[in-house]
Amino acid sequence: MAEQLFLDLPARRALGREDFVLSEANAAAVAQVDASDRWPSGKLVLSGPEASGKTHLAHVWAARVDGLVVDATALSRLSVPTLAEARHVVVEDVPLIGGSRKEEAALFHLHNLLLSQKGRLLMTGRAAPSRWAIALPDLRSRILGSNLATLLPPDDALLAALLRKQFADRHIAERDGKRQVENVIEFLVPRMTRTGAEARRLVARIDGLSLSKKRPVTRELARRVLEDDPDIPGSDEDLT
Repeated sequence: MAEQLFLDLPARRALGREDFVLSEANAAAVAQVDASDRWPSGKLVLSGPEASGKTHLAHVWAARVDGLVVDATALSRLSVPTLAEARHVVVEDVPLIGGSRKEEAALFHLHNLLLSQKGRLLMTGRAAPSRWAIALPDLRSRILGSNLATLLPPDDALLAALLRKQFADRHIAERDGKRQVENVIEFLVPRMTRTGAEARRLVARIDGLSLSKKRPVTRELARRVLEDDPDIPGSDEDLT
Protein backbone atom coordinates (compact mmCIF):
# COMPACT_ATOMS: atom_id res chain seq x y z
CA MET A 1 0.00 0.00 0.00
CA ALA A 2 1.37 3.41 -0.95
CA GLU A 3 2.39 5.64 1.91
CA GLN A 4 0.49 8.83 2.56
CA LEU A 5 2.12 12.05 1.39
CA PHE A 6 3.47 13.87 4.43
CA LEU A 7 3.28 17.66 4.54
CA ASP A 8 4.73 19.15 7.71
CA LEU A 9 2.22 21.97 8.16
CA PRO A 10 2.96 24.45 10.95
CA ALA A 11 1.27 23.53 14.22
CA ARG A 12 -0.95 26.17 15.83
CA ARG A 13 0.84 27.17 19.03
CA ALA A 14 -1.14 27.75 22.22
CA LEU A 15 0.32 30.82 23.92
CA GLY A 16 -2.08 31.42 26.81
CA ARG A 17 -1.10 31.58 30.47
CA GLU A 18 -2.86 28.28 31.12
CA ASP A 19 -0.58 26.62 28.54
CA PHE A 20 2.66 27.78 30.17
CA VAL A 21 4.16 25.18 32.52
CA LEU A 22 6.18 26.28 35.53
CA SER A 23 9.16 24.27 36.74
CA GLU A 24 12.40 24.87 38.61
CA ALA A 25 14.04 25.59 35.24
CA ASN A 26 11.91 28.66 34.49
CA ALA A 27 10.36 29.76 37.79
CA ALA A 28 12.95 32.47 38.53
CA ALA A 29 12.65 34.00 35.05
CA VAL A 30 8.84 33.92 35.22
CA ALA A 31 8.92 35.71 38.57
CA GLN A 32 11.19 38.42 37.13
CA VAL A 33 8.95 38.95 34.11
CA ASP A 34 5.80 39.03 36.23
CA ALA A 35 7.26 41.74 38.48
CA SER A 36 7.37 44.33 35.69
CA ASP A 37 6.28 47.10 38.06
CA ARG A 38 9.66 46.63 39.78
CA TRP A 39 11.95 46.36 36.73
CA PRO A 40 14.94 48.68 37.24
CA SER A 41 14.59 51.57 34.77
CA GLY A 42 11.46 49.88 33.38
CA LYS A 43 13.21 47.31 31.18
CA LEU A 44 14.20 43.64 31.18
CA VAL A 45 16.02 41.24 28.86
CA LEU A 46 14.67 37.68 28.64
CA SER A 47 17.15 35.15 27.25
CA GLY A 48 17.07 31.42 26.64
CA PRO A 49 17.81 28.86 23.93
CA GLU A 50 15.56 28.10 20.98
CA ALA A 51 12.12 26.79 21.98
CA SER A 52 12.76 27.47 25.68
CA GLY A 53 9.53 29.43 26.11
CA LYS A 54 10.67 33.02 25.50
CA THR A 55 7.93 33.83 23.00
CA HIS A 56 5.28 32.10 25.08
CA LEU A 57 6.27 33.93 28.26
CA ALA A 58 6.52 37.25 26.39
CA HIS A 59 2.98 36.82 25.02
CA VAL A 60 1.66 35.89 28.46
CA TRP A 61 3.15 39.07 29.92
CA ALA A 62 1.92 41.24 27.05
CA ALA A 63 -1.61 39.86 27.41
CA ARG A 64 -1.59 40.52 31.16
CA VAL A 65 -0.51 44.16 30.80
CA ASP A 66 -2.41 44.84 27.55
CA GLY A 67 0.86 45.37 25.70
CA LEU A 68 2.26 44.75 22.22
CA VAL A 69 4.64 42.12 20.87
CA VAL A 70 6.74 43.06 17.82
CA ASP A 71 9.62 41.45 15.97
CA ALA A 72 12.84 43.43 16.16
CA THR A 73 13.30 43.01 12.40
CA ALA A 74 10.02 44.89 11.77
CA LEU A 75 10.83 47.97 13.86
CA SER A 76 12.03 50.21 11.04
CA ARG A 77 8.69 49.71 9.25
CA LEU A 78 6.62 50.67 12.28
CA SER A 79 5.84 53.97 13.96
CA VAL A 80 7.89 54.20 17.14
CA PRO A 81 5.62 56.85 18.75
CA THR A 82 2.58 54.66 18.04
CA LEU A 83 4.28 51.64 19.58
CA ALA A 84 5.22 53.65 22.64
CA GLU A 85 1.57 54.59 23.18
CA ALA A 86 0.97 50.98 24.26
CA ARG A 87 3.33 51.67 27.22
CA HIS A 88 4.17 47.95 27.49
CA VAL A 89 6.13 46.55 24.54
CA VAL A 90 7.93 43.28 23.84
CA VAL A 91 10.64 43.36 21.18
CA GLU A 92 11.45 39.81 20.14
CA ASP A 93 14.75 38.44 18.79
CA VAL A 94 16.79 41.61 19.25
CA PRO A 95 20.10 39.92 18.26
CA LEU A 96 18.72 39.51 14.72
CA ILE A 97 19.03 43.27 14.11
CA GLY A 98 22.69 43.48 15.08
CA GLY A 99 24.39 45.68 12.51
CA SER A 100 21.09 46.78 10.90
CA ARG A 101 21.27 50.55 11.22
CA LYS A 102 17.57 51.36 10.78
CA GLU A 103 16.29 48.69 13.15
CA GLU A 104 18.89 49.50 15.80
CA ALA A 105 18.01 53.20 15.61
CA ALA A 106 14.30 52.41 15.89
CA LEU A 107 14.86 50.26 18.99
CA PHE A 108 17.04 52.98 20.53
CA HIS A 109 14.28 55.57 20.06
CA LEU A 110 11.59 53.18 21.30
CA HIS A 111 13.67 52.42 24.39
CA ASN A 112 14.13 56.11 25.20
CA LEU A 113 10.53 57.10 24.48
CA LEU A 114 8.99 54.25 26.48
CA LEU A 115 11.18 54.81 29.49
CA SER A 116 10.66 58.57 29.44
CA GLN A 117 6.92 57.84 29.71
CA LYS A 118 7.49 55.33 32.54
CA GLY A 119 6.51 52.48 30.23
CA ARG A 120 7.93 48.95 30.20
CA LEU A 121 10.20 47.32 27.59
CA LEU A 122 10.85 43.57 27.43
CA MET A 123 13.56 42.45 24.96
CA THR A 124 14.25 38.82 24.05
CA GLY A 125 17.15 36.90 22.53
CA ARG A 126 18.70 33.46 22.66
CA ALA A 127 22.04 34.44 24.16
CA ALA A 128 22.95 36.80 26.99
CA PRO A 129 23.01 40.49 25.90
CA SER A 130 26.81 40.63 26.15
CA ARG A 131 26.86 38.35 23.08
CA TRP A 132 24.43 40.41 21.01
CA ALA A 133 26.23 42.03 18.08
CA ILE A 134 24.60 45.44 18.49
CA ALA A 135 26.63 48.05 16.61
CA LEU A 136 25.01 51.28 17.88
CA PRO A 137 27.02 52.12 21.03
CA ASP A 138 24.22 53.99 22.82
CA LEU A 139 21.76 51.15 22.22
CA ARG A 140 24.27 48.51 23.28
CA SER A 141 25.00 50.32 26.54
CA ARG A 142 21.28 50.59 27.31
CA ILE A 143 20.71 46.90 26.62
CA LEU A 144 23.67 45.92 28.79
CA GLY A 145 22.23 48.13 31.51
CA SER A 146 19.04 46.04 31.62
CA ASN A 147 18.40 43.34 34.18
CA LEU A 148 18.52 39.81 32.77
CA ALA A 149 16.04 36.94 33.24
CA THR A 150 17.35 33.61 31.94
CA LEU A 151 15.35 30.52 31.02
CA LEU A 152 17.44 27.48 32.00
CA PRO A 153 17.63 24.12 30.15
CA PRO A 154 14.50 22.06 30.92
CA ASP A 155 14.34 19.60 33.81
CA ASP A 156 12.35 16.35 33.48
CA ALA A 157 9.04 17.98 34.40
CA LEU A 158 9.45 20.83 31.94
CA LEU A 159 10.77 18.59 29.17
CA ALA A 160 7.71 16.35 29.51
CA ALA A 161 5.49 19.44 29.46
CA LEU A 162 7.19 20.77 26.33
CA LEU A 163 6.66 17.45 24.57
CA ARG A 164 3.04 17.37 25.75
CA LYS A 165 2.48 20.86 24.37
CA GLN A 166 3.99 19.95 21.00
CA PHE A 167 1.71 16.89 20.78
CA ALA A 168 -1.27 19.04 21.81
CA ASP A 169 -0.47 21.73 19.21
CA ARG A 170 -0.64 19.00 16.57
CA HIS A 171 -3.82 17.47 18.07
CA ILE A 172 -2.14 14.07 18.27
CA ALA A 173 -3.75 13.06 21.58
CA GLU A 174 -7.17 13.72 20.03
CA ARG A 175 -6.23 11.48 17.11
CA ASP A 176 -4.38 8.64 18.83
CA GLY A 177 -5.38 8.91 22.47
CA LYS A 178 -3.96 10.67 25.52
CA ARG A 179 -2.64 7.43 27.07
CA GLN A 180 -0.70 6.62 23.91
CA VAL A 181 0.90 10.06 23.86
CA GLU A 182 1.83 9.85 27.55
CA ASN A 183 3.54 6.50 26.94
CA VAL A 184 5.62 8.06 24.17
CA ILE A 185 6.54 11.05 26.37
CA GLU A 186 7.62 8.69 29.16
CA PHE A 187 9.84 6.89 26.62
CA LEU A 188 11.37 10.07 25.17
CA VAL A 189 12.24 12.11 28.26
CA PRO A 190 15.21 10.03 29.54
CA ARG A 191 16.57 9.37 26.05
CA MET A 192 16.38 12.65 24.11
CA THR A 193 18.61 15.69 23.89
CA ARG A 194 17.34 17.97 26.61
CA THR A 195 16.26 21.09 24.75
CA GLY A 196 12.97 22.64 23.75
CA ALA A 197 14.12 22.72 20.13
CA GLU A 198 14.68 18.97 20.16
CA ALA A 199 11.24 18.40 21.67
CA ARG A 200 9.71 20.33 18.78
CA ARG A 201 11.82 18.47 16.19
CA LEU A 202 11.06 15.02 17.60
CA VAL A 203 7.31 15.52 17.79
CA ALA A 204 7.20 16.88 14.24
CA ARG A 205 9.08 13.86 12.93
CA ILE A 206 7.07 11.37 14.98
CA ASP A 207 3.88 12.93 13.66
CA GLY A 208 5.22 12.81 10.12
CA LEU A 209 6.13 9.14 10.39
CA SER A 210 2.75 8.33 11.93
CA LEU A 211 0.86 10.05 9.11
CA SER A 212 3.06 8.56 6.43
CA LYS A 213 2.65 5.00 7.71
CA LYS A 214 -1.01 5.54 8.65
CA ARG A 215 -0.20 4.22 12.12
CA PRO A 216 -0.88 5.72 15.55
CA VAL A 217 1.94 7.34 17.50
CA THR A 218 3.77 4.61 19.44
CA ARG A 219 7.03 4.04 21.31
CA GLU A 220 8.31 2.13 18.28
CA LEU A 221 7.80 5.15 16.02
CA ALA A 222 9.49 7.32 18.66
CA ARG A 223 12.42 4.92 18.83
CA ARG A 224 12.85 5.08 15.03
CA VAL A 225 12.89 8.87 15.17
CA LEU A 226 15.46 8.89 17.99
CA GLU A 227 17.66 6.57 15.93
CA ASP A 228 17.30 8.83 12.86
CA ASP A 229 15.81 6.07 10.75
CA PRO A 230 16.41 7.10 7.09
CA ASP A 231 12.92 5.88 6.20
CA ILE A 232 11.36 8.80 8.08
CA PRO A 233 9.69 11.18 5.56
CA GLY A 234 10.80 14.79 5.40
CA SER A 235 14.13 16.33 6.29
CA ASP A 236 15.46 18.47 9.09
CA GLU A 237 15.07 21.50 6.83
CA ASP A 238 11.37 20.70 6.45
CA LEU A 239 10.91 20.75 10.20
CA THR A 240 12.52 24.07 11.14
